[in-house]
Amino acid sequence: MPRNLHVESIPDAVSDLEVEIVERKGIGHPDSLIDGACESVSIALSKYYLDKFGVIFHHNVDKGLLVGGKSKAIFGGGKVIDPIYILVAGRATDVVPFNGKEERVPVEKISKEAISDYLKGTMRFLDPKKDVRMETMIRQGSPDLISVFLRTKEMPVANDTSVGVGFAPLSPTERTVLDIEQLLNSRKFKKRYPEVGEDVKVMGLRVKNKLTVTVAAAMVSGQIPDASHYDSVLGDVRNEVQNLLAKGTLDATLRLNSGDDPKRGSYYLTVTGTSAEQGDDGNTGRGNRVNGVISPMRQYSMEATAGKNPVNHTGKLFNAVAILAADRIVKEVKGVREAYVRILSRIGSPIDQPLIASAAVVIEKGRTFAQIRPEVQSVLDESLAGIRDVTNLILESKIVLF
Repeated sequence: MPRNLHVESIPDAVSDLEVEIVERKGIGHPDSLIDGACESVSIALSKYYLDKFGVIFHHNVDKGLLVGGKSKAIFGGGKVIDPIYILVAGRATDVVPFNGKEERVPVEKISKEAISDYLKGTMRFLDPKKDVRMETMIRQGSPDLISVFLRTKEMPVANDTSVGVGFAPLSPTERTVLDIEQLLNSRKFKKRYPEVGEDVKVMGLRVKNKLTVTVAAAMVSGQIPDASHYDSVLGDVRNEVQNLLAKGTLDATLRLNSGDDPKRGSYYLTVTGTSAEQGDDGNTGRGNRVNGVISPMRQYSMEATAGKNPVNHTGKLFNAVAILAADRIVKEVKGVREAYVRILSRIGSPIDQPLIASAAVVIEKGRTFAQIRPEVQSVLDESLAGIRDVTNLILESKIVLF
């Protein structure tokens, strides 16, 4: 069956706008932590289903809440007084008819272990046993969905009417904001500067060719004996970021931990490296979009991708497919400067047959819409034809979802 494909030309790239705003919430930000918790549960359940039954069963665990705790951070030490509270809720198959009997799936155990492992792998100074109280409210989904997921030879049908949006390439502003956070949270950087926590938030404002970057980096109190050491480390961090900025093409200004007030003895100190310990809350889907940044000047979907099942929930799959297709269009179609892909599902329809798959492209001078349209349409068609391959990419964490 032919797919409903659409291609159009749009006049301006985001870099042509006079003002551009871009945000990146680091891996230790409360919104990122709860995204990661939900996604870790989905991946763990998927792998359990595959190992035990050879197929991924229905689950959606994309409703997550992180309630900030209470801590007392002081130079040279500190402690978490009230733990961070994490709740992951949703639906999952917990009883499976298998080999003539009903097999129970330990959903709660799998989920809590996945969340704990994720936190330990993400936060160096956060102890999930002491600093976090976690709860899951994951109920059994509709029994008739089990048979849907057993039809492995058939194309899965969309379990929701959802929109996925992706764009490429990242603008210089977006790339810079993302690079700063990834620098500060890289293993190499943490080895040199263990004082810097994982809760790093980066905000970029470009006005014409001038870029102002504001970075808030939670500092780990136990690694910093006094204010002098704090200032020294912050100076080193500032130099590292400025070196990165100097490699770009924009005239950049940096503001680092601008909320500090040394005269009042106020510094961005945390015990565990995240503001979540100090009452900062998080919600699944409020953080970075599928390519890792928040870009309000762009077209994008508000779907929460983390925690949705990777088999037929188009709120997840279509965002992933859209970003992959947009990237292919820019790399493979000569003359396309920028691409957006928008895909809309209809519940009950095969996931490779969306209601529409639409691409909007910014064309470079010297090329015409007539020249690029067939190639763009071909990429859209091929991307949808291979949509089932995206499930494995998600399980292998090869696609940035937040």
